[in-house]
Amino acid sequence: MSLSRIIDGFSAWLDLVAATIVAALARLHKVRSVQLIEGDGGAFSLRSMGAGAAPAHPPFRLDATAAELLGAVAAELHGRDVELVLQPTHFLFRPLELPKRAAEFLDGIVRTQIDRLTPWSANEAVFGWTPPAGMDDDRITLTVAATARARIEPHMQALKALGAKSIVVSTRAAGGGAEALPIKVLEHAASGMLGVARVRQLVLALLVGVSVVATLATVASQIFGGDLDAQLEELNRGIATQRLVLARADQGGETSALRALERRKHASAATVLVLETLSKVLPDHTFVTEMHIEGDKLQVVGISPEAPTLIRLLEQSSHFTQATFFAPTTRIPQEPGDRFHIEARIRIPVEVNP
Repeated sequence: MSLSRIIDGFSAWLDLVAATIVAALARLHKVRSVQLIEGDGGAFSLRSMGAGAAPAHPPFRLDATAAELLGAVAAELHGRDVELVLQPTHFLFRPLELPKRAAEFLDGIVRTQIDRLTPWSANEAVFGWTPPAGMDDDRITLTVAATARARIEPHMQALKALGAKSIVVSTRAAGGGAEALPIKVLEHAASGMLGVARVRQLVLALLVGVSVVATLATVASQIFGGDLDAQLEELNRGIATQRLVLARADQGGETSALRALERRKHASAATVLVLETLSKVLPDHTFVTEMHIEGDKLQVVGISPEAPTLIRLLEQSSHFTQATFFAPTTRIPQEPGDRFHIEARIRIPVEVNP
């Protein structure tokens, strides 16, 4: 994914969040809206939303001074949400065809196309577009309406002077008639009001602030975390040392582990003594290849030409008892005897006579 697509997607997400917040605030604090519909000759008709088709006042011109509008019309506009519907003759309409997937990023795309579609830059123009219509080849088409910002600025200034709470400028597509959907080209919130653009800036500032705080927290953790870990390790070593001192004091200088080793020493036969005794019992032509001692149990693996007689020799010894084969005796080619596996019990202690 290219950087430009990421930026466009992020911009579209910001617009969506800002619009949602503004809509939620508008539902919490509803204000009666009025429409100013431009007619022939530049005169405007004032119409309250939901009041029917008949204008509430005679047509008037917005380019007159605010003083000339004082009275019933000024009272209707003060503190109201005003929709200024301008004639299509003020606007330049251009069709635009795009891939269907571009519908999520229309604001950024149209903004970058204004220089090509109109004689004005994006900063010099106000613009909007019709809802995109689908085409058969996985593409969409829409109509962009744009005009110079300076052309509608006098109307905006007059409405601001009359105390309009918010101003939305819109028009209708040329030839669309009264049934055509309005195209919103500009939205302005009076001072102290949160418009989409203002909320967008606040959301962006909030995200930047959170990112900065998270970065600072990470850096601080890396700088001071090492010192804290070292102090914690030193504290743990001190605690372990104190516990060891207390344990030795309670046990009179002997730990339970040392006592267990001492008991095992006296309870088990020493391996070297068992091996020495075994060498005296077994014949000279018998070889021991493996020996395992577990408690008083001895396991011996080796090679002998007289393997069956070894059981009797061990039983006759005063140091071993319960001798038996724990695996079959097998003949090994090129070996001087059979491989045996004998298991016996050791009589403790084992003593070797010099």
